[in-house]
Amino acid sequence: MDMASKHEDYLLENAKIDDGPPVRYLLPPKKRNLDGETDKESKLRRWTFGEKDPDKPNKTILLVGETGSGKSTLINAMCNYVMGIKFEDQEWFEVIDEREKDTQSQSQTSEVTVYEIFGYEGKIVPYSLTVIDTPGYGDTRGIEYDAVITQKLHALFCSEGGVQEINAVGLVLKASDNRLSDRLIYIFDSVTSLFGKDMEVKIVALITHSDGMPPTNALKALEDAKIEFAKNEKNQPVHFVFNNCQSTVITEKTEFGLKQAWARTKTGMDQFTAFLEKTAPQNLEKTVEVMKERIRLAACINNLTEKIKLIELKKKEIQETLEGLEKQKEALRRGDEVEIEVDEPSKEKESIDGGMWLVAYSGAVCCTVCEENCHYPGCTWAWYPGLCEVMKGGHCTVCTGKCPASDHVKERKKYVIKTRKVKKTVGELKQSASELKQNNEADEEQNDPLLSNLQREKEKLEKQKDQLLDKAYQHVEKLEQIALNVNSLFTHVHLDPLIKMMEDKGDKQKVEKLKKMKSRVDEGILAAMRYRLKCFAGKVTAFAQVVGKGFKNLGNM
Repeated sequence: MDMASKHEDYLLENAKIDDGPPVRYLLPPKKRNLDGETDKESKLRRWTFGEKDPDKPNKTILLVGETGSGKSTLINAMCNYVMGIKFEDQEWFEVIDEREKDTQSQSQTSEVTVYEIFGYEGKIVPYSLTVIDTPGYGDTRGIEYDAVITQKLHALFCSEGGVQEINAVGLVLKASDNRLSDRLIYIFDSVTSLFGKDMEVKIVALITHSDGMPPTNALKALEDAKIEFAKNEKNQPVHFVFNNCQSTVITEKTEFGLKQAWARTKTGMDQFTAFLEKTAPQNLEKTVEVMKERIRLAACINNLTEKIKLIELKKKEIQETLEGLEKQKEALRRGDEVEIEVDEPSKEKESIDGGMWLVAYSGAVCCTVCEENCHYPGCTWAWYPGLCEVMKGGHCTVCTGKCPASDHVKERKKYVIKTRKVKKTVGELKQSASELKQNNEADEEQNDPLLSNLQREKEKLEKQKDQLLDKAYQHVEKLEQIALNVNSLFTHVHLDPLIKMMEDKGDKQKVEKLKKMKSRVDEGILAAMRYRLKCFAGKVTAFAQVVGKGFKNLGNM
């Protein structure tokens, strides 16, 4: 059979990578960034195959799964299916080179790639396909790398040339999985926590490496992990089953089994593409809102921690001043000039070292008026402050003054709080207090200006602290209203510090509600926490091994 003549349109520009059978070809993509221009350095890639027909419909799928789940083969299978490739053709086309899928470098695994498969509408399905591949979640290098992928997805969903609708979110796992690994639960938890409640009906299970039997183990594992899914009439997760043997070499011994495997995958693809055809696309406005709200919550908690630290230091300074005045009251009564030494807090800028240096846009968004870190850590995508997620309506949602974006800078520096010993004379303190008193008609004449000012400053700081806590609490409430997976690890890690600060404030009602949210920790969150702790322990072990090796080398010198 003349293979080349049957699929000549595909083969003219393709590179043969294996003689097979099946003969394997690598489809050469056009690599572009979000704006449509070639950009080899972009970490958010768009790889286009064929030419888009604007008059034809398109279906968009976002895929998530861990290494070894068969996600790469599944993407290739989707491509071959819409191209109309059959087992009898003894050909296999790859948009992802399966020779490299298991040897990808760490830098490659953190890339988000959009595969656009155009030009085959009408062969098998009436629409083209866009597949978003999200490798990298659960990276053992640290949770900050997951934040980078979230930022990239946020950029993809918000960009003018990006993706604004999704037809399905496919969580990929193997049929033999009778219990989801802690890492896979962490990955699924991370992704589902990004979506709004309206996305639940779009989340489906794509079960790979099927042996032809019902995927009972995998479905039970999903049920035990309490992952949010679309449900079928049996109240099971909507799922589709595939095999992963299409690129396996065909011999006399394997031909029958491989033919069955191809048929199994075709059945799964028939069912999945029928599901896509009848499923309306879901606009991502709610998802983008959830992403922004999560980013603002994290930024708010980080900023809040620094503000409260500064407030406590200022209160300590006031207390030291009051105690100093008490100790020196005899000298003050005599009219002697007295100095009081206090720890005065101040803010300084210092360079940010280490961290996500691999990300070109990483750094801190800081308010130059309030002298605060409005988004640090985690601001890894915005080119300049106006694009940062903590900005809303042209103003910052985090800094004390809610200042315009133009008052902010994005750089590799952040504000740090330091203290220094300062001596202040009572004359200076009284002069400052007197000036404030003249501007405050509420003060009574008989009040000591100095003591009145100090007390008023303490009350002002306490009120500011309460307002900051209420703002953070509002972010949590908003997430509970709009997020599909509000009880995710992401939210959980921010509850402890917020509960502690609310307890210090004495707001029993809000503490009770936050504790109730925290009590809804299920096995999924516990598994995600175990995975992250395991990654941290692995890092410590690796560091200890490096240090130990260094000492051993020194001993041999």
